[in-house]
Order: sequence, then structure tokens, then C-alpha cells
Amino acid sequence: MRILHLYHDILNLYGDYANVEAIKRLAQANEVSCTVDKISLGEDADFSQYDFIFMGSSTEKNQKVALEDFRRFSDQLKNYVDSGKVALFTGNAFEILGKTIKDNTKVHNGLGLLDFDVVEGDRVSEDIIVKADDLSLPLVGYRNKRGVISSVESPLFEVLYQNSQKDIIKTEGVRYKNLFCTHLIGPVLVKNPHFLLYISELILNKELSDDSLKYNQLSYEVTFNELNKRANLSDDIKS
Repeated sequence: MRILHLYHDILNLYGDYANVEAIKRLAQANEVSCTVDKISLGEDADFSQYDFIFMGSSTEKNQKVALEDFRRFSDQLKNYVDSGKVALFTGNAFEILGKTIKDNTKVHNGLGLLDFDVVEGDRVSEDIIVKADDLSLPLVGYRNKRGVISSVESPLFEVLYQNSQKDIIKTEGVRYKNLFCTHLIGPVLVKNPHFLLYISELILNKELSDDSLKYNQLSYEVTFNELNKRANLSDDIKS
């Protein structure tokens, strides 16, 4: 497996780099060799040589810096995604893939790979529980964002619980083919081992053992149970 980690130095909040480490360790635990290449501003890469691409969360300032530099990779990313390969963009990283980002002073043109617009508003900081049709268990996570996205045609998750009323849109993130986009941070694959397993099996196109994830699973259960004390989800959702 070859992984490309984009803008590892300026898009690096909330320990999101650990999403890459989690995939690497699971692969190695299943006797799959894995290499990680990292690039940042002004550096080049051939996306076709990679099996998984990751971009993490950042400040709003660094997001705009990365956006301007990343424009040169727009065609490469589109070809990569259209080929069916797997990519994960977390936090506000995925906002650059839409049509526009409107902040307090101007409108920034995005890459236009995905059909949505972003409006930066009041900051939303919240715990959240979401679910996806392809996953048997809900996901737990945390969001700290200003970008508001609505009218997404193919959301990644359905929101089951959030402890803030500032952003009550009942969908979360975007999925386009095997491009996964979510505001969940902290990092989402470490907090949700079943999602980590799903993504890794999708990358490698084979079943993997989850024996190495038992501690991640225990952590997930503790977090989910604590959040569910507030959410009080029905038993059919929890199972």
C-alpha cells in the first residue's frame, strides 16, 4: 500500500495525522507493506502511484493557503477519484473541493470537484454521533468548524445526535465514489475502528483481521456509551 499525505505540516490540527498512522498499522498487522509519502507547498507528486490519499484539518488561514497551492493538482485528483481509488479529507480540508468558500471578506473559488458552496459563520464546536448505510455501527466524533454546507446530494453520514444547536443540518460530510469527506476530527479513524477497517479493506480490496483493533474498540465503546447517555438512541440504531 502506498499512501500520500497532503500538506502534513500546515493541515495538521487535532491529531488528524493519526488517520494515516492507523491505516498503516492495520495494514502492517495484516502483513501488508505500507509506505507513506508526505508533500507540502510547492512539492510535486503523481497521484496515480498511490492507493490512498489523505488531507487533514487546519486553521481557516492555512486552508486558504493550501487551496491556492492545491489548484495545480485539480486534474490529478479528479482522475484519481474517478478511477475509484480511496481518499479521505477531514475537518475543513474537504471544503476546498467545493465550488466556493465565502468568508467575512471575500469569496474564494474552490476546486469545483464537488457540487456545494461553503459559507463561514459562527464557530461550531460539538460532540456528534452519525451513521452510514455501509457501516453496522454509528460513528462518534467531534467537530470544530465554521463552514456551513447545505444541499449536499450525496452526504456521507446521517446525524443522530449533536450537542450544539448552531448547525442543525441532519447530514454530515460528502461521499463521491470512494472519496470520503467529513468534518469529524480528532481523528475519525482512530475513534471508529469499524470505519478504519471499512476504509482499509476498500483500499486493499480484501478482508482484513481486526485483532489489532481491540483497544480502539474498547475506546469507541466508552465514548459511544457516554455520548448515548445524552442522545438516548434506540436499540436498533446502537446495534
